[in-house]
Amino acid sequence: MKRIILVYNPRSSRYQDVRSEVLDRMRSIKGIIVGKYEVAPTNLDDNIQKLAKIIKDEDLVISAGGDATGVIASNAILKTEKDVTLAVLPYGNFNDLSRTLRTSTLEDILCKGGQNPFSEGIPEPGKARVSAPRPWRRAEATRPEEKGFDLHYCEFYPLVIIIDGKFFRYATCYVTIGMTAEAVQIYDSPKLRAKLKTGFGRKISSYTTLAGWYFKNRHKHVFIPEFSLNGKPQHIKTTDYAAVNGRSMARVMKGGDDYKSPKYFRHETDRLSNFYRLVKLMLRSIFSRIPGEKTSDDILKFKNPSTITLQAEGESIKLENIKTIEIRKSQKCLKVIEN
Repeated sequence: MKRIILVYNPRSSRYQDVRSEVLDRMRSIKGIIVGKYEVAPTNLDDNIQKLAKIIKDEDLVISAGGDATGVIASNAILKTEKDVTLAVLPYGNFNDLSRTLRTSTLEDILCKGGQNPFSEGIPEPGKARVSAPRPWRRAEATRPEEKGFDLHYCEFYPLVIIIDGKFFRYATCYVTIGMTAEAVQIYDSPKLRAKLKTGFGRKISSYTTLAGWYFKNRHKHVFIPEFSLNGKPQHIKTTDYAAVNGRSMARVMKGGDDYKSPKYFRHETDRLSNFYRLVKLMLRSIFSRIPGEKTSDDILKFKNPSTITLQAEGESIKLENIKTIEIRKSQKCLKVIEN
């Protein structure tokens, strides 16, 4: 490892935590070039392009944010096709990628085998060394005194999203289409984001707002127009499709270790406007695992060109005049730090 590039969003609800627990602490890194990439207030594609341009072979890219920040980091790495390692720290609402990799702190990433890359040790969160802000741009260099240290990593095979025959995005842990994908858009609300920044009751605010949206909207319209899955017509009242690749979905629902497989993941379709079916799915997913069948390549074909909402780990987007959506495993793998 030659450099560490920290990726974070200064407008996120937990930026102050990132600043005190990660940014300030990383300033005492010794022997390694350390820099940062601030997520720009544009869109995911723009940020993926910008981050990809600064990534070099042997970099360690640390995503300190929510799952959407992880999407930027993982897609940028895969776009470069360079020998880069990804690590993830949980500073979002659900943090499914970091839960999959079981990485929560800088110690989980950098302090293995008794090694300590910090010149003055690692200050406790909230008690970091205070130093004057420095105008870092992309990568601020220090004079390396050593060549690095061992990192424990595994191969991670993400999902690929292909829309009407064209590549759209890589997704690490899951993809949803329909009602649950549309519900995620509530987190773009300035009012909810203000609540989440307070810290107190962050999880309660997330779930109560989501529940309110569900009861208000579950019978309002058709969430997925008539479609077939792998040639099999689906029930006309189907509201949701999900492809699950990681250990968790929406924080509380359990997945598996499919991210290590170069071929398989699990899929599920359901009619979640029915409250009973929703409760049954949630209970099974929390205490056992998300139900569904093993698959290697899903093709959703719509009877007519349709408007649908697709969500991949925090990014919810409305797509129009869509004929087919294909979800499959990527043959490219990420090198990720796993605890």
